[in-house]
Amino acid sequence: MINESGLEFTEIQSEEYRTYKWSEGFEITIKEPTHLNVSKSGGHRLLDKEGKSHYVQSGWKYLYWKAFEGKPNFVK
Repeated sequence: MINESGLEFTEIQSEEYRTYKWSEGFEITIKEPTHLNVSKSGGHRLLDKEGKSHYVQSGWKYLYWKAFEGKPNFVK
């Protein structure tokens, strides 16, 4: 990951996927996320295994993820 934003990212490579859901029924799934930054406004910046960058605006109502088998469900 090349990060020139000055933002701090947490490694989340144990996650097979993470899904964000909104109350309107919209949802988005990020497969194999590797890095996460949570902004002061609550937005999530993610990098996935394929090198794709994602931004999920705050306002989602529900978030869930699945860890790879044998990997931690929660990390610092």
